[in-house]
Amino acid sequence: MAKKMIAPQIKGGPNTALLVIDVQRGLFWLKTPIYQAEQLLDNIHSLVRKAHQAGAPVVYIQHSSDKHLVLGSSAWQLHPKLNPLPDDLHIDKLQGDAFEGTPLLDELEDLQVGTVVTCGLVTHGCVKATTLGALARGYRVVLAGDTHSSFSKDAAKLITQWNAKLAEAGAEVRTAEEIEFG
Repeated sequence: MAKKMIAPQIKGGPNTALLVIDVQRGLFWLKTPIYQAEQLLDNIHSLVRKAHQAGAPVVYIQHSSDKHLVLGSSAWQLHPKLNPLPDDLHIDKLQGDAFEGTPLLDELEDLQVGTVVTCGLVTHGCVKATTLGALARGYRVVLAGDTHSSFSKDAAKLITQWNAKLAEAGAEVRTAEEIEFG
């Protein structure tokens, strides 16, 4: 049986945006590696390509801290396998929830976004916080369930747990292959 393709349709604004959360070099340099890093990057690249082809906004979100992801440092930079286009948006953040203390909400409202697709790093940190933040702000949220990960030794378990918990909170969990933009 062929997989059913899910195209995010929205009740509010007419547009869908892809939020690529904290896919930064330094997180790939930690002692415990990112779980299934190559597959994660391939899945994110697939989502970005589909969003670009559909003309959907792509937002790259980068976390900064005083220790590991110092703003402007090599560790803070996006992973080199990501290839943002000049028109893609970039949001810098200090909190787990990418809406907190950033212009993300205003940017999405300006673009008339009603649905966000979330992916990135780390599952039980900023992906969770931003997904919940989007739900709390009334967005329809599609979590790319095979397109987030972490550097935890329990990453596989955390991914499964948070896919279920975020689905219970109201996010639609889909695979990167199932997600279409437009």
